[in-house]
Amino acid sequence: MTHDTWNPWHGCVKCSEGCQNCYMYFFDRMRDLNGSDIYRTKGDFDYPVQKNRKGQYKIRSGELIRVCMTSDFFLEEADPWRDEAWQFMKERSDVKFFLLTKRPERVQSCLPDYWGNGWENIFFNVSCENQRRADERIPHLLQLPFKHKGLFCAPLLGEIHIAEYLETGQIEQVGCGGENYDGARPCNFEWVKSLRQECVEANVTFCFVETGTNFIKDGKLYRIPDKGIQKVMTFKSGMNFVGRPVEYVLEDNYGPIPQERLYVPHYRKGCEQCGGRLICNGCSDCGKC
Repeated sequence: MTHDTWNPWHGCVKCSEGCQNCYMYFFDRMRDLNGSDIYRTKGDFDYPVQKNRKGQYKIRSGELIRVCMTSDFFLEEADPWRDEAWQFMKERSDVKFFLLTKRPERVQSCLPDYWGNGWENIFFNVSCENQRRADERIPHLLQLPFKHKGLFCAPLLGEIHIAEYLETGQIEQVGCGGENYDGARPCNFEWVKSLRQECVEANVTFCFVETGTNFIKDGKLYRIPDKGIQKVMTFKSGMNFVGRPVEYVLEDNYGPIPQERLYVPHYRKGCEQCGGRLICNGCSDCGKC
């Protein structure tokens, strides 16, 4: 687990085209495991409320934590564990939690009784790999009671038009990227440019995270298996766009936390040309780079 990722459960059930070459299944297969085996994690389940030897939370106020990157937070098989996970996020109302799902139709029934009209520290996103799934999932997104909403178009498998959804003013950020690992389908730069232009016109932040292993530009197919090189290429493409800010009101037991007390991401030299830096939680100084 990296410092910006919380996986309270692991394993998933494939449900759409974007799942075909799932990276989690790929990495599990490399370890002789089955990605469809779903289980609650042990050491990571309560990560948001874990403390260090000084009695301080390991996750600092203001950090952005990506949730269930090796599963889906709204997976039916995870129903017995989700209430406790919500409680952790409620307790850590000083931390931003990034939720991403391919199952927005299940979300309303999975919210806790004390949800109200949404929590300030939850950034809810739906995954849209093609136009069919965008038109299927985004309407659910727009109807759900969340303070912050976004789209993540990865793996980007075709041209997607979302202007009519952006016009609602509810969507605050759009991310996109190509596919990697076994059987990676190509991502076309023309699709990326089209999606970005719609975000620019709506003043919505757009982040081109990675090209994917197979990337088409000007009609030519490039094979880029190194994800580090992919991120440099997305940075150099100039596609990232900063739109209107996502403004969170984070709180602790004493009320709203002043901006100067919140975590400020820091980056290493190699991060200067990373396409994903725009939406990254920063470096944890783990020494793995």
